Amino acid sequence: MEQKLHILLCEDEESLGMLLREYLQAKGYDAELYLDGESGYKAFMRSKFDMCLLDVMMPKMDGFTLAREMRMQNPDIPIIFLTAKNLKEDILEGFKLGADDYLTKPFSMDELVYRMEAILRRVKGKNQRNVIRYQLGKFVFDIQRQILSDGETQTKLTTKESELLTLLCAHANEVLERELALKTIWIDDNYFNARSMDVYITKLRKHLRNDSSIEINNVHGKGYRLIAPNIVGMEE
Repeated sequence: MEQKLHILLCEDEESLGMLLREYLQAKGYDAELYLDGESGYKAFMRSKFDMCLLDVMMPKMDGFTLAREMRMQNPDIPIIFLTAKNLKEDILEGFKLGADDYLTKPFSMDELVYRMEAILRRVKGKNQRNVIRYQLGKFVFDIQRQILSDGETQTKLTTKESELLTLLCAHANEVLERELALKTIWIDDNYFNARSMDVYITKLRKHLRNDSSIEINNVHGKGYRLIAPNIVGMEE
């Protein structure tokens, strides 16, 4: 089963927020509702989201400030502002902050979903660029040749090691969920495959141990995070 897209919805008008959340869930999204910017930001830092829908006028932290903070953590997260403010300067401010779209209230929920789908298609296309190697710290990972090198030694990775490292690199500095990795590489997320993945994670840690800036951390109850401060994906 395809994993549902995770949507962060921040709307201080509770009745509207609940209505939007229910509508998005009915459309097949996994939507979380928060009634102020501060709690929304805490949720953003705690979980991985595919898109954020932000009201502008919220208590504790307004939508523009929230978007600024989110962009510092993830410059590519898609953001749509939902607001009753329709002044030109407010709309321009939203786009200056990197908003992907801006809907003024009242709006059609169908239109919101159409706009979300259009943005997500663009993001998916951008993320599916043909990366053939990654530079991570002192290492170069050649995906096609399945070789990890540090300038002095080369390690030929197994197919599973290479597939897992490719996924970790694609989600670098974010949480790679166990379920996603298992279903992508092992097809099934059963107990035995999960134990097998743990073994391959241990092997990758050993391969990467010569660079102290590179780590693969366990994220309890969720998955793994590849810490690679200066990772660069290189395309054909």
